[in-house]
Amino acid sequence: MSELIPKQLLHLVFGGELVAPDRIEFKDLSKLDIVGIYPNYKSAHEAWRAKAHASVDNAQMRYFVVHIHHLLDPDSP
Repeated sequence: MSELIPKQLLHLVFGGELVAPDRIEFKDLSKLDIVGIYPNYKSAHEAWRAKAHASVDNAQMRYFVVHIHHLLDPDSP
């Protein structure tokens, strides 16, 4: 009997300090915080939440979750 391996839905979590809170433009690209790549949205969201909460005192610091699997296979639902 073969086990079903869940499909990898890769997600990237990263962040950095923005030029202004209302724009997605980073002050310094060399200082981006690459948190990691995760195999599913749930684990990526947990990492994002931890980093976002840790940086709550800096209004210009933002973290994002990028759905890499959509970039790798744009025709997938």
